[in-house]
Amino acid sequence: MHLPFTPNHVNLVSACYPPSAALLTSGPDYLPNSQELSKLTYYASNRPGKIHKLASELEKRVKADCKKAQAGNIRSRASLLITLYILKALAAECRRDIALLTGFLLSAVNTTLSALLSDLEVAARAATVFTAWTTYTDGHLVGVDREVTQNYMSCLQHFSDMGKQKVDDRETRNRTRLVGLAALIAAVHSEALYHASTHFKLQMSVIIPALFTPILEVGIDTLNHEASFVKEQPKFAFMDDFRTRPALERRAASIHVHIDGDKGPSSADVVNASLHAISSLLGHSTGMQASVIMSAALDYLDESGSWDKVEQCGWIAAKAAEWTQYQYRYAVPTRLVECLVEGQDASELSARHSTLAAMVTTVFMSPTPLVNVSTSDVISSLISLVFRRISVSPTDGLLPALVECIASLGTHVYYTDQIQDLAGEVISRIVVVESNGLPVTSKADSERCRSQALRCLLAGLLGLMHAADMHESTRDDGSGSPREVRVAGTSPNLPSASKPDARDVHIRPSRRTRIPPEVWHDTLILLCDRDYAVRADYAVALISYLRFEAPKLGDHTDADGSKRHRSLADGPTEQAHITTAIVHGDATTRLLNALHAYAYVLATASNIDLHSYASSGQERPTTSSGTTRDGSANVDSDQSQDQMSRRSMAPRVRKTSCIMRAMASVPKKLSHSDPPAATLSDYGNMLAVLTAVQEHLPIRGLFTGVPMLLALDSATREGSPSAAIAPFSQVVRQLVARLWMAVGTIWKCPDVVQRAEQAVSSTSSSVTLPPVPEVHPGTLSPPQQPVPLPGQGPTDNLSDFDSEAMWRSIASSPVVAETTGLDYEGLARRLAASWSAESAFADSLAVETNNAYDTLGRDALSPLIRVAPALMHIENISLQSLARSTRGVGVNDLRDALEGRSSISNPNLSNRAPSISTLDHTSSVAHPENHLKLTPTKSRGQQRSRLAGPGEVRDVLNRLGIGKQNGTSQLKSSFSGFQKPEQR
Repeated sequence: MHLPFTPNHVNLVSACYPPSAALLTSGPDYLPNSQELSKLTYYASNRPGKIHKLASELEKRVKADCKKAQAGNIRSRASLLITLYILKALAAECRRDIALLTGFLLSAVNTTLSALLSDLEVAARAATVFTAWTTYTDGHLVGVDREVTQNYMSCLQHFSDMGKQKVDDRETRNRTRLVGLAALIAAVHSEALYHASTHFKLQMSVIIPALFTPILEVGIDTLNHEASFVKEQPKFAFMDDFRTRPALERRAASIHVHIDGDKGPSSADVVNASLHAISSLLGHSTGMQASVIMSAALDYLDESGSWDKVEQCGWIAAKAAEWTQYQYRYAVPTRLVECLVEGQDASELSARHSTLAAMVTTVFMSPTPLVNVSTSDVISSLISLVFRRISVSPTDGLLPALVECIASLGTHVYYTDQIQDLAGEVISRIVVVESNGLPVTSKADSERCRSQALRCLLAGLLGLMHAADMHESTRDDGSGSPREVRVAGTSPNLPSASKPDARDVHIRPSRRTRIPPEVWHDTLILLCDRDYAVRADYAVALISYLRFEAPKLGDHTDADGSKRHRSLADGPTEQAHITTAIVHGDATTRLLNALHAYAYVLATASNIDLHSYASSGQERPTTSSGTTRDGSANVDSDQSQDQMSRRSMAPRVRKTSCIMRAMASVPKKLSHSDPPAATLSDYGNMLAVLTAVQEHLPIRGLFTGVPMLLALDSATREGSPSAAIAPFSQVVRQLVARLWMAVGTIWKCPDVVQRAEQAVSSTSSSVTLPPVPEVHPGTLSPPQQPVPLPGQGPTDNLSDFDSEAMWRSIASSPVVAETTGLDYEGLARRLAASWSAESAFADSLAVETNNAYDTLGRDALSPLIRVAPALMHIENISLQSLARSTRGVGVNDLRDALEGRSSISNPNLSNRAPSISTLDHTSSVAHPENHLKLTPTKSRGQQRSRLAGPGEVRDVLNRLGIGKQNGTSQLKSSFSGFQKPEQR
């Protein structure tokens, strides 16, 4: 019954309700009169100016009914349910003018949830109204209208509380969570979430806890099962249309409470809803938004204390990277590393640190590509964190996990030089720590911290190399046998969720560049480190490098270890590489020279700490310039000048000088009074390293290793070749005999193998060299303990052991002659050459001079003339001396000579009228005062420098002997463009 003078909009609203007596019987649906509701929605949609009045009236009814229903009034509760339904219908029909309804609708939903959140039926009806609003709104009022923003955030908080509901009754808990998650899913797909960027973080702090609570309560099997449904059969498929369909064509979801008596929802259903929301949320996020989402997730783990659930946390991190858009996935591991670094100063290790490290490892070990991730920044942060944790405690429990993080960076290779760059970063830190240690407060812990830091870096470097080839497919190396597939980089202690599934492993060939010998060269000093644990770990890493990383030019071995060389059918280029490496040496040869020098020091020196000479101020031992080992030939003036020069030298040069002095003092003969400082384990490690050299680099290993073997054998003898002078010489000679056995086996010399076997069999079993310790790549193993040398006792001479007969048999081998291309005399000169540790180390530092090997495999240009920029301004130049220069010229030299030309071999250098040129400016090398004053010009014709004119340039080139086209010119001119000004 309508009262007189009642406004029309009030009458329309009141007509939608059944009579007061019939309110209780309108259940269980509690729906308004359909005919009257149609009139109301038609009125509102055709008269937008009346929406404000209608919404205001409905809001008043909601507030009044909530107060009465909260007090237990059943009729008010029924009226409230009908009012909420009217609001939902009004929002759907007035979607064009949803902004006019936003304030009243959110206020009504917030009031309802605040008063009757425990009433699941009322909460579900309020969630339906909220879902309708999120479907059609553009979100422009969120963050702008204060009241709307507060009501919206309050609604999200209420639904989040429902999603985190924890009650004893499983069915009630699951139903409540599903209602809350359904409303949050609608918010995740709504424009309101992304429109106000300043409120995105605040919304995530409310939504994320509800989404992650169900995930942390189930096992990994359930998560994997439900994740497969998320990927294959999305339950909320209509939500995907939110971004592709206009708002007027969208359809809002309807949320219903489960009917009593039916089988209630399971925990898997709740997890499925959570995973759908998370996958959609990450799938629509940018890099910054993904970082905010991960921060909110980590904050929730802090609040809930769920860091002890390592498997679930690792699973979440891996799926977060997978569900994030391809170009933004880098944000996930980056944020994890940042959070890990934030707690670097913690005095005690917590579950948060170890779980974060496991999450980082899981993300990098997963098969999900992570493009755009800055691996160099990540590894730098991880190494700095390692140093910080070691400074806190050398035995910090986080160190093994951090080593695994570093190793996992090699799983995905995104550019060819990635592993080389990462290894270079690790090696640079190794060099610094090896020389300077770590800054710690207590000097007593300085040595422990230094050793632990070196061991961590070596373990990370070893794992990095192995992880880079983890997914390398089986391939043929030319010998007919498939190459072994190496799988490494993960710890056996990690949870199963962090290990990649066999079905997800990328089977692909590795296209990365190997770590060059120049980069690895600086680590060889660790072979003589003062701590055995470091020496043992480095021996393992060095063997792995020699086996898989070191460049192999023509060096190939069969599966049984026997030497096999490739035929000339592989091409003359390969054979030229081998020949040049034999005659002139290469980077690998220099590496092996230094390796054998350090090995000799380790085997014979009484003090293997090569830094002791710099710390104790000892004088330079015996040198070729006449200085004696005891320093008697030195004078005070020479000492002062040497000290002054050492202060002025760069750290690298100063360190090299220190090592040279240490190697010069290595004894030529072993004696009782000056026994070696190496342990029996050191000799076993040395045997494994040098054997790996002979097996995997046989050609260069032969020429660098045999002279060292002769010198090492000579150091154990006095007088006749079979007379030993010290008890420990038996260990050294056994090492030499076993290495001869390896050389003979590889080069198929039965005589050498037979002599070596007889010598080894005659030794006592008490001096058996122990094997290299077993180390799992990518893990930090406990420090290795050395086996000491046997004490004083009777010495057994090695029977029938003649090193001269050994090398002569090698030089007479037809296999060696055929492979190396040298005759007996040439092989004898190389194998029996005089050798010392100092000379070998000096050879390893020699810079490769210009020869045919420089241009082999490159652009095949003939040797160019060395043109210095300063010579461009000298009038009297001897063209004959320039033309016969033996030193080559590079691209930079020609660029300076031609004032900005990029290459002389480029045919495009004829200048097809570029708009900006650097030819108008002189060289900054010749005129340093004009440095950083380059200004582009529009045309060379408007502003010309001394070398800008084609006539002047051609005249200078002719005077240098480059531009002439006669028979005496060594280089054909490529500057025809200068001779034709019309082509400029």
